[in-house]
Amino acid sequence: MKSNFNKIFTWLMIILTVIGVAIVVWGFTGGWQTNNALASDSILNFAYIMVGIAILAILVGVVIGGINDPKSLVRLGISLVAIAAICFVVYLIAPGTPAQGLTSMDQPAAGTLKLTDTVLYLAYLLAIVAVLAIIVGEVRMAITNKRG
Repeated sequence: MKSNFNKIFTWLMIILTVIGVAIVVWGFTGGWQTNNALASDSILNFAYIMVGIAILAILVGVVIGGINDPKSLVRLGISLVAIAAICFVVYLIAPGTPAQGLTSMDQPAAGTLKLTDTVLYLAYLLAIVAVLAIIVGEVRMAITNKRG
């Protein structure tokens, strides 16, 4: 059964990659802004579809994992609450400063500016955590290899 899932996911990944490459090639050959920016709209719609498929795959994985190990659902719930708390704190910290180079008439709404700053701060935080994870992992691996 696991082999069938691997085949399905492999072919699905190949099909989605081919579609993505085709849209990108179409955008570069036809021009992103020509034909009412149809290529740009298509690549955005394709990105939305890819995000939807990823969310669906995560949900299916959670359901299957929950059936096999109910304790994993508790750990997942705790993780989601922790992530939501971090996002909330970052949202509270984000200043929502006005965009530079725009007139007061062209400025986005205050909520949009706050959300944009939140996403930027979350990206900075994730980048720092990723670098720290790499460093800690390498140091830990070096220590365990010296002992063995």
